Amino acid sequence: MLLLNEDAVVLCKHRAPVAIHVDQTLVTIAGKPVLVDPYPVGRGISRCPNTLLIGVKPCQRVLAVKDGYSNLLFIKGQRVCLDTLKGPTDGTPPGGAEYLVKSAGQEFVFQNP
Repeated sequence: MLLLNEDAVVLCKHRAPVAIHVDQTLVTIAGKPVLVDPYPVGRGISRCPNTLLIGVKPCQRVLAVKDGYSNLLFIKGQRVCLDTLKGPTDGTPPGGAEYLVKSAGQEFVFQNP
């Protein structure tokens, strides 16, 4: 499992990007800050294409994290985000529109399971 840094690519299931937000700058990988809890909760999702049907809501915001925070690595008391990060968005179908990590933003630092 790779640690996420500022160059990570997180997408909703419709392939729209989740906004990256840096909560700490103390620890970096390849010069980019490592992402920590509570990222990505509350982050915006831009240009979700899930708008083709009437009554369908595109993904606009991340709701929660189901999985993907380290239970071993912390920075200033905040859990580090891993490339297993996933959870629901506010898009439809409720609970079926999720986000996932496409790229960790780096390939050097990992956490053993």
